[in-house]
Amino acid sequence: MSELPQTTVSIHHVPAELDERTLSDVRRLATQAQDVDGNPPLSDQTLVALAADETDENIITLLAEVGEGSDAVLAGIAVLVREAQDQPWVLELVVHPNHRQAGIGRALLTKLNEIVDLTKVQAWAHGDHEAAKKLAEKTGLSRVRELYRMRREGTDYIEEAPADRRISVRSFRVGEDEPAWLEANAKAFAHHPEQGSLTLSDLDSRMAEDWFDPSGFFLAFDAEQNLLAYHWTKIHPASGDAVRPSGEVYVVGVVPEAQGLGLGRSLTITGVNYLLELGVDPVILYVDAENEPAVKLYRSLGFTLWDADIMYGPKTID
Repeated sequence: MSELPQTTVSIHHVPAELDERTLSDVRRLATQAQDVDGNPPLSDQTLVALAADETDENIITLLAEVGEGSDAVLAGIAVLVREAQDQPWVLELVVHPNHRQAGIGRALLTKLNEIVDLTKVQAWAHGDHEAAKKLAEKTGLSRVRELYRMRREGTDYIEEAPADRRISVRSFRVGEDEPAWLEANAKAFAHHPEQGSLTLSDLDSRMAEDWFDPSGFFLAFDAEQNLLAYHWTKIHPASGDAVRPSGEVYVVGVVPEAQGLGLGRSLTITGVNYLLELGVDPVILYVDAENEPAVKLYRSLGFTLWDADIMYGPKTID
């Protein structure tokens, strides 16, 4: 399909936080893209960064609009986020389904390349798409990480093993458990840049989302009330042709000193059964392809590989 010469495309660099109307437009665009593609195009961390209340030097946002004046509509967005100034930029880009094949993605990347060197960024492709592969190759990036998206269909509960009497499990208490969870999360994901570096502000932002429900956020404590492990679940509203909402094993974490106690498996089962009680189908999760023990665990619980998110980054020389 050729480009649409009659369409006016303008690219805007937003140096400050997005206003409520623009943020709402971005969320709507992301939802519409997900309905078509089956993949959320923007991560939770990116959405949190876009909704920040103050200007942040660690985020760059470009908006693509089609049309002029009052007729202009949001057609695409590119966001660069980094954990700190010494960390690499991570790119996510999405174009509205109604405005694809019109050069909007290239226009966003061209403008971004005026701001940063795109050959040195990392970029997520949500879904292993051939178009993303070709775009990455043109930008000089190669495949550096694969994140499996696994799926468990059906409403059959998972049989739970007898509980360890030394371990108590309860739901998250807002206003009480934040410090302990942040500490446990940092320990559990010390080598995971996105998850392990979450701050109280990040946690607060997630708890402010419409989907947050502390009833589905399970914490496991030892006899001295030390937080050893957790399973945070999430529910996505039904979209497209789906009849039921879908559930997600949002994140499971076990602190290093509690590894080997079977808490990851036990809490995963607790969370999945909780989601099934609420009528979800399917249950999904994301896991690094290289995390073979976790992949093996999830397969044993009935999860199968459904899709994958691919991270592209600078080519390395062995």
